[in-house]
Amino acid sequence: MLLDLSIIQWLVLGLFVWVIALTVLMIQANLHYRHLTKNITKKDLKNVLSEILSRVQLNQKELKELDSTLQKARTSMQSHIQKVGFVRFNPFPQTGGDQSFCLALLDEKDDGFVLSSLHSRDTTRFYAKTVKNAQGHGYQLSKEERKAIKNAK
Repeated sequence: MLLDLSIIQWLVLGLFVWVIALTVLMIQANLHYRHLTKNITKKDLKNVLSEILSRVQLNQKELKELDSTLQKARTSMQSHIQKVGFVRFNPFPQTGGDQSFCLALLDEKDDGFVLSSLHSRDTTRFYAKTVKNAQGHGYQLSKEERKAIKNAK
């Protein structure tokens, strides 16, 4: 009889723990369901799921639009100035300091131009030369202009 009573007590204790565990799981599921149906007037699962699916489809559509816009921006950005090279130099020994300079402004494909300023005691002159693929296009480049292009990379 004692053995049977202790087995029964263990079974009752096990069932009590089982009921508590099921109660905790049920409360968690109920809280989760309430969270899902928080802003929905008709709180049935069909409406909740259709609302979630429509939001997912809207998000996918917006992502495609953003990707398309990003691709257009990347394509457009290739022709914008992205690389800048600058060199100061003194072309005439009789003048003081490095007052002359070369400025290279290039895009992603190393196309652009070089702006050169030659400063002497009397005048300052500016020259612009076209650059294609990091090479002079139509005019010979000076060593300072080539150095400015090299610095721009």
